[in-house]
Amino acid sequence: MADTSMIENHTFDEIEVGDTASVVRTLSRKDIQLFALVSGDVNPAHLDAEYAQGDSFRRVIAHGMWGGGLISAVLGTELPGPGTIYLAQSLRFERPVGIGDVITATVTVREKLAGKHKLILDCLCTNQQGETVISGVAEVKAPSEKVCRPRLALPDIRLSEHDGYSRLMDAAKGGAARTAVAHPCSAAALAACVEAAEAGLIEPILVGPEARIRQAAEEAGKDISPFRILATVHSHESAARAVELVRSGEAALLMKGSLHTDELMSAVISRAGGLRTERRISHAYVMDVPGHPDPLIITDAAINITPTLEEKADIIRNAIDLAHVLGNPQPKVAILSAVETVNPAMPTTLEAAALCKMADRGQITGALLDGPLAFDNAISEMAAKEKGIVSPVAGKAEILVVPDLEAGNMLAKQLTFLGGADAAGVVLGARVPIILTSRADSLRTRLASCAVAVLLARANTKAAPGLAVPQ
Repeated sequence: MADTSMIENHTFDEIEVGDTASVVRTLSRKDIQLFALVSGDVNPAHLDAEYAQGDSFRRVIAHGMWGGGLISAVLGTELPGPGTIYLAQSLRFERPVGIGDVITATVTVREKLAGKHKLILDCLCTNQQGETVISGVAEVKAPSEKVCRPRLALPDIRLSEHDGYSRLMDAAKGGAARTAVAHPCSAAALAACVEAAEAGLIEPILVGPEARIRQAAEEAGKDISPFRILATVHSHESAARAVELVRSGEAALLMKGSLHTDELMSAVISRAGGLRTERRISHAYVMDVPGHPDPLIITDAAINITPTLEEKADIIRNAIDLAHVLGNPQPKVAILSAVETVNPAMPTTLEAAALCKMADRGQITGALLDGPLAFDNAISEMAAKEKGIVSPVAGKAEILVVPDLEAGNMLAKQLTFLGGADAAGVVLGARVPIILTSRADSLRTRLASCAVAVLLARANTKAAPGLAVPQ
């Protein structure tokens, strides 16, 4: 049996006419995407399923040279192998190759040119039905010296497809929500709301000092002529007037501009004219993490610094409502701590156990709860199995309830900046959803945050019970 850990060539002198070698590969969507990334060939016939349905082949097909690459792989790794110099290659493409097709690439030595150490090889790629998809002829210079080396492991490659973002944006289509934007007086804040308007998500009402808003628009290179401006003197007044627009029914959403979050939230929770409900106000991130099968909701990472047991119950209820709006009828909720066992010396483990018992008694409904769980055994079935944790939530969590704001903020930012996650942030539990964006947010994050808020406003949940406002 051949040692697959080594890669060994065949020298010119060892090779005989009629010698043959093959590689077999099943085409996946990932193969097509990687080839497009390397080559820059983004022909929609290879990448856009909707376009491909109307094309001549009625399906997404591989780039023709993907099959040519398999032939190159046989020549470079099998026959002749390392040391081979490619001189010429002809290819004829007989049939398309689609996702799931099993392609066998074979080369066969037709002729040896002794004086030049050259080989002429017939090349053939066939599919699982034995049909020819590519034929051709290769001319190579074969190696004269023997090479036998360890086969190098290829790097792991993770593709960020942003499918979750695309689905979210599609779900939010259907009419822009009128949105009070509090104090959009920086280029970044102004650009965020205009971009959301251009995407058809919101219809902004710009609340702030008019001269500063217009200056910010000029700096951002954005046209704000279609939007209403409600002039104020300073950021405190901007926050109060934006909240007032929501309370009066003139706006369905509230969006933070360039003022500090605390300043806006003070107006939101004001007893005189705020937007409080019976629910504790909390923040949630919806995160689409590359390599993870389902979106994660992380809460609370921006509002409640050290929430009490009662406040955590509301934080969980808000997150469950959000999951329902996003199409998950019974989300799995993991209450995080540093360990997965109850330890009286660690209050977060006691609170996690109490919250689970509250769910057992019907005080928290609409989801499956478990905790305490450490982060690894909350999201990894393998880690949960190694710890001997038997639970419908462990390893499959869709909502992660963090012990405090510091833990949640660090977790969310690690997933965003190190894990490449797409994130959407929204404030829950007020009378309308509140969109919080930051200067460091990507365009996808800003738009996704608006999309989540739009879906919540339409759903009119207890997390955002809403008013009779126009959409």
